[in-house]
Amino acid sequence: MSDQLTLDPATTAVVLIEYQNEFTSPGGVLHEAVSAVMDKTEMLPKTTAFVEAARKAGCTIMHAPITFAPGYGELTKHPYGILAGVVDGNAFVKGTWGAAIVDDLTPAEGDILIEGKRGLDTFASTNLDFILRSKGITTVILGGFLTNCCVESTMRSAYENGYRVITLTDCVAATSVEEHDNAITYDFPMFSQPMESAEVAKAF
Repeated sequence: MSDQLTLDPATTAVVLIEYQNEFTSPGGVLHEAVSAVMDKTEMLPKTTAFVEAARKAGCTIMHAPITFAPGYGELTKHPYGILAGVVDGNAFVKGTWGAAIVDDLTPAEGDILIEGKRGLDTFASTNLDFILRSKGITTVILGGFLTNCCVESTMRSAYENGYRVITLTDCVAATSVEEHDNAITYDFPMFSQPMESAEVAKAF
């Protein structure tokens, strides 16, 4: 592999994980938890700029929000771990402002909305893999929430499924700077090519 990254937009998809108001926006249930990392990396404006460049180049743009019906009937009656926090906070309920994709990244005509995400790995409960393969996508570029949770889970599956995986290190955020930095330093290089968004944008 050469040092200079080159990408074919026709075979490249950008997968935006959970850019929803619960995370991205003041008043969101989980915003305060991730705002320090978002501010540090300027995550939202950098993601917006990258998506505009990728869309203009002809890449496939995919949005992967997580949503639940009121009452969380899709989940076990005794959730634990991070999904317990979602239920306790009444977060990501379908049809609510919190579950909506942030205005800055409103899907444009031609974008693809991945439906059915109910857990951490975007591949697990959706038709993401089917759509990627149907479109001849071989490279997946990831950004979103949380650095060490849904982004990392999706990254690992994309890697295992044979995709070339690039993760945008300044377009992800976690609930602490320490967790964010640890994931990027130690985990991301095992399952992807971690790169800043401006560098990846030059490859189109």
